[in-house]
Amino acid sequence: MLAVVMLIGIIVCVQYQVVGRYVFNDTPTWAEDLALQLVLYVTALGVAVGVRDSGHIGLDSLVSLLPESARLKVEILIHALVAFFGAIMVWSGWMWTQLKWTDLKPMLHIPVGADYLALVVAGILIVLFSIEHIVALLRGEEVVPAWN
Repeated sequence: MLAVVMLIGIIVCVQYQVVGRYVFNDTPTWAEDLALQLVLYVTALGVAVGVRDSGHIGLDSLVSLLPESARLKVEILIHALVAFFGAIMVWSGWMWTQLKWTDLKPMLHIPVGADYLALVVAGILIVLFSIEHIVALLRGEEVVPAWN
């Protein structure tokens, strides 16, 4: 729902910029930067939801050919590797956030590090959703997609 609100914010920003430019001949300088900032966070949330709903690239046909005991181990390994990737996103995103936090964006007057904070948010959610999948696999349950 947060990503949907942000998408609406992107649409409003772009429309405001177009109307300002072509109707009032006065382009709001902050609108494009805000739209780009919102795109970063919508993408980050979208990636995390893709992991939650198992929408990431996988070789399901190959895994489904394995015996049940091997299939479970491979699926757990896959989710553990995705969680590891999410942890790398958190770590590297946090490093860049700290490095760039003192630099300010000229139009929005917010830290440039806020761009990299989107990586941290996405990484944390990816780790949590991967853990959710691993726990569900160990319990013999299935994770219900968020969009049902």
